[in-house]
Amino acid sequence: MVILDELRVEMTGYRKEIEELADVLSIQPAKDRIAELNAETAKEGFWDDLENSQKVLQETKSLERKIDKFNKLSDNLEDIIALIELSIEEDDESSVEEITSEIAAFKAKLEDEKLSTLLSGEYDSSNAILTFHAGAGGTEAQDWTEMLYRMYNHWAERHDFKVELLDYLDGDDAGIKSASILIEGENAYGYMKSESGVHRLVRVSPFDASGRRHTSFAALEVMPELDDSIEVDIRPEDIEMEVYRSSGAGGQKVNKTSSAVRLIHKPTGIVVSCQTQRSQYQNKDYAMKMLRSKLIEIKEREHLEKISDIKGVQNQIAWGSQIRSYVFMPYTLVKDLRTGYEVGNIQAVMDGDLDGFINAYLKSLSHGTLEK
Repeated sequence: MVILDELRVEMTGYRKEIEELADVLSIQPAKDRIAELNAETAKEGFWDDLENSQKVLQETKSLERKIDKFNKLSDNLEDIIALIELSIEEDDESSVEEITSEIAAFKAKLEDEKLSTLLSGEYDSSNAILTFHAGAGGTEAQDWTEMLYRMYNHWAERHDFKVELLDYLDGDDAGIKSASILIEGENAYGYMKSESGVHRLVRVSPFDASGRRHTSFAALEVMPELDDSIEVDIRPEDIEMEVYRSSGAGGQKVNKTSSAVRLIHKPTGIVVSCQTQRSQYQNKDYAMKMLRSKLIEIKEREHLEKISDIKGVQNQIAWGSQIRSYVFMPYTLVKDLRTGYEVGNIQAVMDGDLDGFINAYLKSLSHGTLEK
């Protein structure tokens, strides 16, 4: 019974943390805002303005998801406390294992919610655009790029985020030369921004008949998807558009006519492309979104006043600094070079288990030990 009493004391202590979390997450203001938005939807003519009505509905759904997630966490705590108290009343210690398991799951969810409070950046709640680039090294680097592409798709699936393929360029013999995906979900950019940079692979290459160890590099760019309400000053004369035939992993879903679009921002040399939509117009629209996002991301990171202050492609955008090493041989280890966080189970990481790295990065940001 002693252990059950100790667990009861521990878990009732978490009630104060839940109250504090409600304040940090602004749960009551969120409820008040939902009431305001619902009142707005009831006004005559609300549905006539489709663009505004969609924004109102999106904001409402986002707030409802936040409240629902918090309520489930709070209810989970009360259920655990009730289970402990019932076990004490019935003098039943056989439930200790089940209760301990429930407590561990609760603590993990609470930690996730606390981490979400660190996502206070202007674009953290946005969807994320990920663009992969193979480094020098031919097939080996292109295969590594495809491995990273697969890893982030699995991470998104783990979090029930939607992934949309925007662009895909096959490697010469294997892998991919480059690819772009859109990850849609609440705080997708806030979580994924930690992954931008160069990723280094060390392994015995399956493409080397001599069985030698190779080091390969691939770069990942992460940008927020921006809605049209954010104004970006891009002069039409600064954009060069190229049209080409779609190719790559789209299969039958990709239109094989010359509908793929590549945009070049001449002042900076930044290039974006999209080939997975059904028409040239749609591909151009997505490519423009990517270009706007990339220019704003550079402007914010470089602390520039305006887009025109960007002088040429920034080194960080082309390659950035090496952020993480993935070693398959002679031992297995994935180590983040910014936070020092490391994991020996490399297969789990390649299957999308990245939360430890992301959490370590966010905590380091909050403690001021990293630059954003």
